[in-house]
Amino acid sequence: MGIFTGLRVIDAASYVAGPSAATILGDFGAEVIKLEPPGGDAYRALAEAPGQPRGSTNYPWIVDNRNKRGLVLDLKRPAAQAVLHRLVAAADVFVTNAVPRLRAGLGIAPEALAAINPRLVYAALTAYGETGPQSDKTGFDATAFWARSGLMDLVRADADTMPGRSVAGMGDHPTGLALYGAIVTALYRRERTGQGGFVHVALHDAGLWANGVYAQAALDGAAFIPRPPRARAPNALGNLYQAGCGRWFLIALANEPRQWPALLGVLGRPDWAEDPRFATRESRRENARALVALLEAAFATRTLADWQPRMDAAGLTFDAVTTTGEAVAAEQPRATGTVRRRADGGWTIDSPVHVAGEAKAPAGPPPGLGEHAAAILAEHGYSAGEIAALREAGVLGAGSGWS
Repeated sequence: MGIFTGLRVIDAASYVAGPSAATILGDFGAEVIKLEPPGGDAYRALAEAPGQPRGSTNYPWIVDNRNKRGLVLDLKRPAAQAVLHRLVAAADVFVTNAVPRLRAGLGIAPEALAAINPRLVYAALTAYGETGPQSDKTGFDATAFWARSGLMDLVRADADTMPGRSVAGMGDHPTGLALYGAIVTALYRRERTGQGGFVHVALHDAGLWANGVYAQAALDGAAFIPRPPRARAPNALGNLYQAGCGRWFLIALANEPRQWPALLGVLGRPDWAEDPRFATRESRRENARALVALLEAAFATRTLADWQPRMDAAGLTFDAVTTTGEAVAAEQPRATGTVRRRADGGWTIDSPVHVAGEAKAPAGPPPGLGEHAAAILAEHGYSAGEIAALREAGVLGAGSGWS
């Protein structure tokens, strides 16, 4: 039993952001139907795309569609739309990433579904928003969240290097959290008023929010300083360094009155405190390039494994630049449950929302294409003969629910 036990969700979205919001609802007990077109959500094929990690599992599908039940409907057919409308009548949440101009033709316009079920929370995910000249423009998180928001430009190694490319889901998962928050907000309102409603989140909006500090600076007319190379960082105590073993790590010593002396103790260089170039916060900024060079030389004398316990014991804010493999193999995410067991004995990444005293649903498998069609339709009043007729007419896609 979970917080959302009894909540019925139709996930009619594709790829990552919309489906991930439905996944979080399912983590807390909601029943989620994964609705796909004939041929399936193209996200099923991401693991085989050029440049993606190669493995023996469909890892994108596992993490973003666990515990869902599969149904295929060809919503270009009126008969399929009629099936969906029957499901909507009994649903609590409907999730889509269809752009506004396509919704009516698929039978999923917000007003049409609200007329069928006034308690329905309709959750829309778009690339650029519901209004404006680009409301029907398509996009992925790489384009709308990452490139268009300013983030891709800001995370260059320095001003003279090319923009940094994102990886799959990097902006989708934060945006999915925003959509989850919008859905839960609407469900709370429904508890008070009895009415559902329309909620929406855009990848571009979420990207600007992620870039909120610098975006606000731009709105207020602040002068931007091009990022200098690491050796010329304006703050030596918020910079990347390389240990003697070749491993990189980042220090971020915001509390300088306490952490600067602690750092000198770790380095065995208390004499630097007497150097007029580094005696005050202001002088350390003025002489940042010289301090970066000294810190580089000092950190190169030991391995990261040597530095890590020393800096931790001194209360210094830092962390290693790890590979993704190292990140998921570490003890900490297993202790928090962020990396948790799947029902098949493997591991998966948990959603980052936790409620004290509430256990999450076990991480079951994602659905096969249309795997649960017959069971879902029977639960909504369709007879075996009616289901067979829908199948023969192509409404349910080839072979779905009949394996």
